[in-house]
Amino acid sequence: MLKVAVASENKMVCGHFGHCETFEVFDTKEGRIIDHSSVPNPGHRPGFLPNFLHEMGVNTIISGGMGGGAVDIFNEHNIEVILGAQGKSEEAVKAYLAGSLASTGSICHEHAHHDECGE
Repeated sequence: MLKVAVASENKMVCGHFGHCETFEVFDTKEGRIIDHSSVPNPGHRPGFLPNFLHEMGVNTIISGGMGGGAVDIFNEHNIEVILGAQGKSEEAVKAYLAGSLASTGSICHEHAHHDECGE
């Protein structure tokens, strides 16, 4: 079983991982979604959310953008990071499971909202 979390806002992929409204968490098996839950974001603090999702058993995180620090922590936990996603959270997971969602490597750096990207 694979557990995929999507940083979401109104069931859509959120552009800023740390400031999402919820994490839509999908349990998948053999390339299909078998269960779904919506977990409220417990709050953005440096380094907290990647560990929070790791403790939930998440294997993959999908987001629009994310700071390099968060990416590093996910990598330490062997959690796959898919960045640059857009659209409906569930559709992003289906595309990921089908092998058609690739990360653009869109790590937030110096743009107008750098403080919102977990730097």
